[in-house]
Amino acid sequence: MAATGRYRAPEGMTVEMFWEMFYAKEEQRDKEYAEWKERNRVEKAKYERKQAEADKKRELEKAEFDKKWAETMAAWEKADRRIEAGNKKLGALENTFGEIVEHLVAPGIEERFRELGLDFELQAKNLRLREGRNYLAEIDLLLENGQNIMAVEIKSKPHVNDVERHAERLARLRNYYGKLGDKRRILGAIAGAVFGIEEKQAALEAGFYVIVQSGDTMQMDIPEGFEPKVW
Repeated sequence: MAATGRYRAPEGMTVEMFWEMFYAKEEQRDKEYAEWKERNRVEKAKYERKQAEADKKRELEKAEFDKKWAETMAAWEKADRRIEAGNKKLGALENTFGEIVEHLVAPGIEERFRELGLDFELQAKNLRLREGRNYLAEIDLLLENGQNIMAVEIKSKPHVNDVERHAERLARLRNYYGKLGDKRRILGAIAGAVFGIEEKQAALEAGFYVIVQSGDTMQMDIPEGFEPKVW
């Protein structure tokens, strides 16, 4: 091969030898490229296979989650229906129990107050008071005479918040009768078949007479020296 510039062909190299080396190099590059493509294809196939397996696993997990969630929601709905049905039954039972307590309280309550020096002449049950269109209060049992008005709240099992609401009720009564020019004293009492210690203490501290079940009737349960609150 003729020399060109600074480059010289190896001594003794012929044109045939040059092209033989050239094609050998090209063949080597083609082989390496083919090997690279194969490795790339294999790696890509592995990656795609792993991705497919991961996608399938996620789909199975999602399907399992959706199934469990549907079962959980169905169980919750079933439980809600049971609770609702139970609440209705309990409400009906409480209403019935409350009516029984009312029947126990109403017949003898005037006698119980008479023993304390309070002689009532009038008795009204389930009295609803309105001022115009505005609802003011519902009184389970209202006793009256010329000097006093006694509002009795009757519960099967009184709670502390029943005591608080009754106090608010009597404040509304005071305002109502005041507007009518009625200056009679307003007193309060709470009657219950089952009276807890905390609830009884709250009622007494609020200035209410406490009436509890005793056998087939009701009796006063107030400490000696008890002073009722007057509204």
